[in-house]
Amino acid sequence: MDDLSARLLEGLPAAAVITDPQVTTSYAADMAGFCAAGTPAVVVLPRTVEQVQHVMRTATALRVPVVPQGARTGLSGAANATDGCVVLSLTAMDRILEISTVDRIAVVEPGVINAVLSRAVAERGLCYPPDPSSWEQCTIGGNIGTASGGLCCVKYGVTAEYVLGLDVVLADGRLLRTGRRTAKGVAGYDLTRLFVGSEGTLGVVVRAVLALRPAPPRRLALAAEFPSAAAACAAVCAVMEAGLTPSLLELMDRTTVRAVNALGRMGLPESTEALLLAAFDTPEAPAELAAVGALCEAAGATAVVPAEDEAESELLLQARRMALTALDALRPATMIDDVCVPRSRLAEMLDGTSAIAAAYDLTIGVCAHAGDGNTHPVVCFDPADEDETARARASFDEIMALGLALGGTITGEHGVGMLKKEWLARELGPVGLEAQRAVKHAFDPLGLLNPGKLF
Repeated sequence: MDDLSARLLEGLPAAAVITDPQVTTSYAADMAGFCAAGTPAVVVLPRTVEQVQHVMRTATALRVPVVPQGARTGLSGAANATDGCVVLSLTAMDRILEISTVDRIAVVEPGVINAVLSRAVAERGLCYPPDPSSWEQCTIGGNIGTASGGLCCVKYGVTAEYVLGLDVVLADGRLLRTGRRTAKGVAGYDLTRLFVGSEGTLGVVVRAVLALRPAPPRRLALAAEFPSAAAACAAVCAVMEAGLTPSLLELMDRTTVRAVNALGRMGLPESTEALLLAAFDTPEAPAELAAVGALCEAAGATAVVPAEDEAESELLLQARRMALTALDALRPATMIDDVCVPRSRLAEMLDGTSAIAAAYDLTIGVCAHAGDGNTHPVVCFDPADEDETARARASFDEIMALGLALGGTITGEHGVGMLKKEWLARELGPVGLEAQRAVKHAFDPLGLLNPGKLF
């Protein structure tokens, strides 16, 4: 370790190399449960591309693993340290290098906070749509690493659709530039998309060119209460089949609605089995909301409450924003699953999750980005209770198995990390897994970058 630190200090300032165990252990893990974390040998906080290159050259020379990190808000263990590794925290590389209103791009370093970028481009009349629920803390580099989503994905898509180009430091310290800053470009393989969602296993993102959109009008929302999850899911299907394009279409099941009521005194009827929230950010929003309301009523909604203005819309959406916090309050710990299924199978996913909760005698609440079929079953449990903890882990696996059986995927936006490695192998199959490992070997032949993640 002394040799490692000494070599790192040859290209980094002393303040950027941390070896104090009381500090380094605080960088050991992200927010995922059931994921082991090792003890890092050192934490480095570079500020320049050249410093990142020096870290990787040093690690390669000494054959030391490197774990890239952002804000550690991830939920899959992708940022967890391994024993003796270099934790490469990119949070100090936090500059917005450029915002172009003509080209509609932003050029940023990986440590830029999502919300900071969103506010900066909004001042120029532009919008960066990806909005993970942790947007006030999570970094753009972390969003790229896990291909993050958010509440507006149903209309605007996920992070991958906004990353035009990347600067990536490879395992041996070389700098690779991918992609473009033009509106179009199809030269060669799409290496940019390859790095998005790679969870730090192929290279270290040190700069990103991001696509921006014109800022949309303020959105209007409605809430619809349903007597069953199946009825709410039928409404979701009807909305999508009708060709409507809401900017938000979110669902909360009975357990989540009651948890939100308990925490925030929202006044939602306790008889509500599912709550559907829809929003539009177009000039025609009132008419589009009316159309959604009619479809909800046709699907069996017991009440449809449209907002009159932006302030009322925010009050309606507050319940969804409280969902995870409210479920956290039910038990000492939670595990948040991230299974995405075809919209047409959404009702089966919710009903199946409810059956799993009953079978394992657990509280499992579901909030979902219903418009794109991305469900977040939240398993609530007490980690001090060994039996309940074992049931929680088993139920988590059952939920993933259900998602695959319904033609879905084990993760829509949180990534694989350590938590879902075994399930990734099941989803990909042997040929797919072999191909992915070959890609990993091509970029990182020594296996130094974020070892133990994905597969």
